[in-house]
Amino acid sequence: MTDARPIRVLVVEDDPVAADAHVMYVGRVPGFAVVGKVHTGAEARRVLDRTPVDLLLLDLHLPDVHGLQFARSLRAAGHHADVIAVTSARDLAVVREGVSLGVVQYVLKPFTFATLRDRLVRYAEFHAAAGEASGQDEVDRALSVLRAPSPAALPKGLSGPTLERVTGALRDAPEGLTAARVAEAVGISRITARRYLEHLVEAGRAGRSPQYGQVGRPELMYRWVPQGR
Repeated sequence: MTDARPIRVLVVEDDPVAADAHVMYVGRVPGFAVVGKVHTGAEARRVLDRTPVDLLLLDLHLPDVHGLQFARSLRAAGHHADVIAVTSARDLAVVREGVSLGVVQYVLKPFTFATLRDRLVRYAEFHAAAGEASGQDEVDRALSVLRAPSPAALPKGLSGPTLERVTGALRDAPEGLTAARVAEAVGISRITARRYLEHLVEAGRAGRSPQYGQVGRPELMYRWVPQGR
């Protein structure tokens, strides 16, 4: 059973336009609620001192403090909110440093709503994990939900951006979609849509079942399968 309370998010971004976009993006993902929007580390600290926050959507280049320095000071002060870092920097040393400070995801600017939604949905699955693991496999599975699939693992002819759009369409339709409906939603052919859907099935990210009640052969219905279930 998952917690019915939404995951409380504080958006920390110095660019007002970007901050508004991040608030809008988070608000479009079920299970998340924005509890504040601030533009500096000092403002974020004041919010955290008076408002419960589960997750920071944190720009690393704030006008008064670097994001990782800010995260370090939060840990020292006893704040335990997780962090999704938002940055245009690609320095892997910064990525490694962030791991020890509660940074669970990095999102590189500029990014689309689909990219952030994927990270938030994965975080929600990780956040919902509770109880005692039955073994190593379950521990590995709980941690793996935070990691996006490696582009190198895609079969020849499949692209990461198209896979992201297919995945988003499937996630947004809990009742399931046929290949034809996915093709229409994403703007690709039905045959191509089926290839992506079958890849998701093989990866354990989607299930399929025949849809009866129509004349002729039953059509396959594809449904999203959250990681860790």
